Amino acid sequence: MALPLSAEDSRPNIVLFVVDDMGWMDSGVYGSEYYQTPNIDRFAEQSMRFTDAYAVPLCSPTRASILTGQYSARHGITTAGGHTPPRERRMPPSAPPNQPLLMPESQTYLDPSHITLSEVLRDAGYRTAHIGKWHLGLTEPHWPAAYGFEVAFHCQPSAGPPSYFSPYGVIPPGTDPPQTKGRRYAVGTITDGPPGEHITDRTTDEAIAFVRAHRDEPFFLNYWLFSVHGPWQHKEEYTAEFAETTDPRGKQGNPVMAAMLRNVDEALGRIMASLDELELTEKTIVLFYSDNGGNVHSWTPDDPRIQKVTAEHPLYDTIQSYRKWSGGRPPTNNSPLRDGKGRLYEGGQRVPLIVRWPGVVRPGSVSDAVIGPIDLYPTILDALGIPIPKQQIVDGESFLPVLKETGTMRRTAYFTWFPHLVPGVSVRQGDWKLIRRFQPRPADYEGLHELFHLKNDIGETTNLAAKHPEKVAELDALIDGFVEQTGALSPQPNPAYQPRPATTVTPADPLDGLLPRRCKATVADGVLRIVGTSSMPFLGTGRVKSTGPMTMTMRVRAPHGGSGRVEWRVDGQDEFPESGQSVDFSLSASDDWQDVSAEVPAQGRTNIVRLYLPADEGPLEIQSIRYLHVESGKTIYEWDFRN
Repeated sequence: MALPLSAEDSRPNIVLFVVDDMGWMDSGVYGSEYYQTPNIDRFAEQSMRFTDAYAVPLCSPTRASILTGQYSARHGITTAGGHTPPRERRMPPSAPPNQPLLMPESQTYLDPSHITLSEVLRDAGYRTAHIGKWHLGLTEPHWPAAYGFEVAFHCQPSAGPPSYFSPYGVIPPGTDPPQTKGRRYAVGTITDGPPGEHITDRTTDEAIAFVRAHRDEPFFLNYWLFSVHGPWQHKEEYTAEFAETTDPRGKQGNPVMAAMLRNVDEALGRIMASLDELELTEKTIVLFYSDNGGNVHSWTPDDPRIQKVTAEHPLYDTIQSYRKWSGGRPPTNNSPLRDGKGRLYEGGQRVPLIVRWPGVVRPGSVSDAVIGPIDLYPTILDALGIPIPKQQIVDGESFLPVLKETGTMRRTAYFTWFPHLVPGVSVRQGDWKLIRRFQPRPADYEGLHELFHLKNDIGETTNLAAKHPEKVAELDALIDGFVEQTGALSPQPNPAYQPRPATTVTPADPLDGLLPRRCKATVADGVLRIVGTSSMPFLGTGRVKSTGPMTMTMRVRAPHGGSGRVEWRVDGQDEFPESGQSVDFSLSASDDWQDVSAEVPAQGRTNIVRLYLPADEGPLEIQSIRYLHVESGKTIYEWDFRN
């Protein structure tokens, strides 16, 4: 039931500004020195910025959690399937005999039985609008209008827009699509603008128009941008500017992403300016958020999805433009976080969250409270004094006390359920994080449990599970309780599974492709022991094949200390250059284990790498050597002699 008009007038408006695929490090205020986001940075100065906010690693689950207040394990949308035909979540009846587990399948639409955030606000007298990406249902019964939005400017399917530039390729419901070769079409309410208009500019126009139309009424603007999701169609005049700049950190550097983020930043700036102009700033709560971590996997030279694209493909020109400008880089880099979108590591689920509420939230404040999409529903209702409907189960908790700096979060643990891609479930409790996997996959992760202490290791470089079995057991029990409480569909043994028959194999080379030169190398008791036999000893390898800059990390014990270096050769080179392709590092003289690293600014594809060690000064021991790709944060190759 709507409240009396006088009561409505005193209640704040809500603007929820959600960027698609924006990583934690993709703005200046969160640490980027490459992307230029002056409006986001200025907005943060007026707001509370959260350093430990989370999303689900893919977009549809996050969006469903925002509107329902529920974990994805409960509402059933566990992957980005909102652009596919309607299907309830289920456990498949069978799986191929080479798969040991039956893996749960996600629901592909938001269940209409939920009482959504938008429905609650509409029924409380708020005018409601959804502008932009939806991705919570392909067919019209599952479009925004069915979930409490009075105004909706969107199109389906909506993993990304059919085109970022007008004409957008969207036709009204019930219309037969034109038979245009090489052109994709979507169905929805988006209409074309002038030729070449960018959809981020257009959706911002629509958002501002809604605010203007309802300036005298309480409103809820649910503005979910298409940017910066693929296809990466960008304003080339912006891209050309960023192509002339570099990242002082040496981590980010894709001018296509920089251009698209500038467009997003301008959109936020325009929304802020409109609220100022309409004298609504003081009575509007604005939340800035992202639906998952930054994309570090797509459209690289080794991405099989684009390797064989021909001129007949509808995205051929877009892909060629991306290749021209990106220099082979993925869309972004989340460093110091590990990995990105679609993964349970921090790069996949830690995201920006900034909240402005003039007169309530202290400008420039920062919080390390662990917040997730399940918390937006109860927080917004709490801020407006609207009770949560008794019929709606809500897993989230209001973080209004955090915003007001009058209290902290009551819950003791936060969970992320993600049985897809690289499947697993994670729990965050204090500074500890445990990832539980469902089956061994040595190429992707170490063991079935990965335990990290995020305060000391935000990059999740060291799995502490073996050192802290009691903490693993404690957090594992919390996951068991979470699964039971939410009714999560868990992977089950595949009755048709047929393990491969055992075969006789040659014992593995303990050095695994490391070739000792001018030294002796032996592996025993979990360490690689190096004893120099001549000057300038090194370990050579052809296993580290990668394009672009990388980082070498090593855990070593060197009682005599000394200097070392990494030297590399790239495709097309028959010899190691005399200069320009080596970096130095130093080892402290100590009987303790130490972690050392070296940034390797390789250009081109490496084919031979040499690791020079001061073993001629005296024996040294190595527990592990790891090479990581700088742009993606992914491991190129790793030797761990402890396992």
